[in-house]
Amino acid sequence: MRIANYIQDSIVDGKGLRFTLFTQGCPHRCEGCHNPQTHDFDGGREMSTDEIVAIILKNPLTDGVTFSGGEPFAQARDCAAIARAVREKGLNIWAYSGYTFEQLLAGSDDMRELLSLCDVLVDGPFILAQRSLSLKWRGSANQRVLDVPKSLAAGEAVLLA
Repeated sequence: MRIANYIQDSIVDGKGLRFTLFTQGCPHRCEGCHNPQTHDFDGGREMSTDEIVAIILKNPLTDGVTFSGGEPFAQARDCAAIARAVREKGLNIWAYSGYTFEQLLAGSDDMRELLSLCDVLVDGPFILAQRSLSLKWRGSANQRVLDVPKSLAAGEAVLLA
């Protein structure tokens, strides 16, 4: 898969100590994005999903994995493979996406599979005019922090309590 980078000990990309994977390539190209270097689908570097899983599992203190970007759902199949492997080890999954929950539900089988493996989804494009530094786990007021299992069960977006 093509990645921009990763951070092994993040405390800002979700609850707990997280491994954050920044995927490479983003179709949204939001104005004011804090990771514009991840937009180019030809940028970054290649890593196998097995390599990434091995790095994640080296740290026994890691609580979960966060998929960020770029747009992780643009590489949904590879992200889902990683998510399956780390969930088997008890880690939780967060994902940031410029797509909304509703768009992902209507998306490809790979997108829906990755969504089904997530515990939390921060959805929607970053909108510079709605930017706020006071928002927890999101950059702009239009974005939602969703409880994915509850959302899937309800068939509609359910905010994380």
